[in-house]
Amino acid sequence: MIDLNAVRADTPASIERVFLDSAGSSLPPRQVLDAVIGHLRREAEIGGYTAGRERADDLEAGYGVFADLLGAEPDEIAFTDSATRSWLAAFDAVPLTAGDRILITEVEYAGNAVPILHRAREVGATVETVPSDALGQVDVEALKELLDERVKLVSLVHVPTNNGLVNPVKEVAEAAHEVGALVLLDACQSLGQLPVRADELGVDLISGTGRKWLRGPRGTGVLVVRRSAREVLRPRLVDLHSGEWVSPHEIRLREDARVFELWECSIADRLGLIAAARYALDLGLEQIRRAVADRADRLRRGLAELPGVVVRDIGEQRSGIVTFTVAGRRVVELRDELAGHGVVVSTSHAGSTLLDMTKRGLDEVVRASPHYFVEPAQVDQAVEAVSRCAR
Repeated sequence: MIDLNAVRADTPASIERVFLDSAGSSLPPRQVLDAVIGHLRREAEIGGYTAGRERADDLEAGYGVFADLLGAEPDEIAFTDSATRSWLAAFDAVPLTAGDRILITEVEYAGNAVPILHRAREVGATVETVPSDALGQVDVEALKELLDERVKLVSLVHVPTNNGLVNPVKEVAEAAHEVGALVLLDACQSLGQLPVRADELGVDLISGTGRKWLRGPRGTGVLVVRRSAREVLRPRLVDLHSGEWVSPHEIRLREDARVFELWECSIADRLGLIAAARYALDLGLEQIRRAVADRADRLRRGLAELPGVVVRDIGEQRSGIVTFTVAGRRVVELRDELAGHGVVVSTSHAGSTLLDMTKRGLDEVVRASPHYFVEPAQVDQAVEAVSRCAR
C-alpha cells in the first residue's frame, strides 16, 4: 500500500485543497521541485553549460530509469519537451504516400487528429475511424475487418482525455501487426496512473508527458521507439544532436531513439522528469494503479447518487478520469464554483474529442482526476461540493 501520509507530506498543496486535476497538470512532489529548482540555482552560479556537464551522468541514467518505467531498452527512449512533440516527431517519421490508410478510433484526441488529417491531405492518404464497441472502447473485431496491407498506421489513444475508459492496447497491436501496420500509442493520460509497458503492450511507439499523472514538470515529454520500428521510420526534424555532419555534403543520423531529440532542452526540467519517474517506480506502478482506481471509483459512486448529476464515463475498464455533467449548469461555471469550495477540477469540450462527444450528444463535461495523494475523505468532500452546486 502507498503511505498516504508520506506522499501528502511530499505534496503540501494536496492538504490545502482537494486537487482533482492530475489529468490536466498534477502537483509535483517536493523531490521534483528540488531537482528543478536546485539545478536552476546551479546554472545561476556557474552557467548552464557547466552545470549541464556536472549532471551528464544523471541525465544519461535517465534513459535507464524510463526504460524500467516503460518496459523498453535505454536506446529506445527519447526525451522531448511535451507529449505533443513526442507524438508529432513519431508520426512525422512514418512513411506515407498516396493511397495509404491511417486508422484512428472514436476517442481520438484533437491534438493528434489535426496533424493526421493535415498530412493525409498533403500526401493523398486516407483517414478512417475504427468503430467502438457497445461499451465504448475500440472494437477489435471491427478493426480486423478494416485492416489490410495499405494500413500504415493505427493511432490509438490509451486513455481518452474526456472519459474514463481504457482501450485494449495489446489486442489492437496484435491485429495491426498482422498486416505490417505500426501502432502509435498516445499514453498522455495513462503514463503515471497505469502500468504502460512497451514489452507487454506490443506497440511500436509510445508518446507521453511529464506534467500529468507522472507528476513531473511542464514542458517535458518522452517517446518510446522500439528497435523494429526504428528501421521503418524516416525522421525529418533533425539537428546536430540527432545526427552528425561528417563531410561537406554528408550527414550520419543516430541509430537509436535519440534521433528524435533536439539539442536544446531544459536540463532542469529533464532532471525533474527523471526524478518524477523514480518517484513513481519507488511507489510501485501497480500500487499507484490501485490507489487511483480506488479514488476514482469512490468519486463515481458518490456523484451517481446526486440528483441532476450524470456520470459520463464509458468503457469496460475505467481509469482515474471521472467525467460528469450537472443539469442546467455550464461546466466552466461549475469548475469555477467548485474552486470556491476548494475543489480543483477541469473541463473537456467537444472540440478536443469531436467524434466521441458528437456521437454521445455531449458539448462539454466536467473532468475530475483524483491521484493517489487524494484522501478518501477529500473525495467525499468533492462530492458534497458538487451536491451544493447542483441544488
